[in-house]
This record gives sequence, structure tokens and C-alpha cells, in this order.
Amino acid sequence: MQYLHTMVRVSDLNASLHFYCDLLGLKEVRRKENEKGRFTLVFLAAPEDEPRSERLTAPELELTYNWDPEEYTGGRNFGHLAYRVDDIYALCQHLQDNGVTINRPPRDGHMAFVKSPDGISVELLQKGDALAPQEPWASMENTGSW
Repeated sequence: MQYLHTMVRVSDLNASLHFYCDLLGLKEVRRKENEKGRFTLVFLAAPEDEPRSERLTAPELELTYNWDPEEYTGGRNFGHLAYRVDDIYALCQHLQDNGVTINRPPRDGHMAFVKSPDGISVELLQKGDALAPQEPWASMENTGSW
């Protein structure tokens, strides 16, 4: 068995690509337009997974954009995506500086949660050992749900 990808439905492809690529740092590795089915598939990979993605088409995040408007609720979404990051504090600051709410701040220097424009929870995990607690994260409260 081999993990291939996780698919999430998105209602605004541009907003989602901004979040996942511009803010989180994922890379678009391929795109498929299906006129007959009226949808677009965009496959993303984390920078350190990009060579594996090119070779194996895995591990990836598949964004599915249906051209006809559709409302997605919790039943069509799922738990969360998880990414290991080099510096959880720097990434959380970058996300926050760009208007992303840090739902579960990295108080422990190890784990944080944010949400995509479509409400998909994204878990961020510090690579290696947890970083030493640091303000403003150490005393920041949770916001909303994740």
C-alpha cells in the first residue's frame, strides 16, 4: 500500500491556491481540466516532497474545483491535513501577517492549527524537537475550532 493524495473540494480555486501555495508554501505540480465533467484538479506537493511527487505522483494534496457552484459543509470536508515545517513560529507569523487566523497557536513550539479559505483544518508540526516556548504564541488563546 502507498499513500497517494488527499482530496479536498474548494469553492474558490484562486483563494485556495493563494492559501496553500503563496502562504503555506506548497508547489503546484500538475493540473487537469475536465470540460465534460466541469471540474479542475490541481495537485500540490510540499517543497521537500516535490521530487517524490514528480516521480511517484505522491504524496500530494488534490484540490478539486467544481465549475458549477456548490456549497461544501462539514460532511463533505474531513479532519485535517498535516505538514511538518522547518520553523513553526516563522510560518505562523507569516500566515498571521497575511490575514490567516491561528486557531490553535504553537504554544508548545510543536503544533499549531489554521484553516484554509474553505474551512479545512491544517495541522502544522515542528520538524524535529519542539522549539522553546516563545511569545506571543506561548500566551495566545485558541480561536474558533480546528
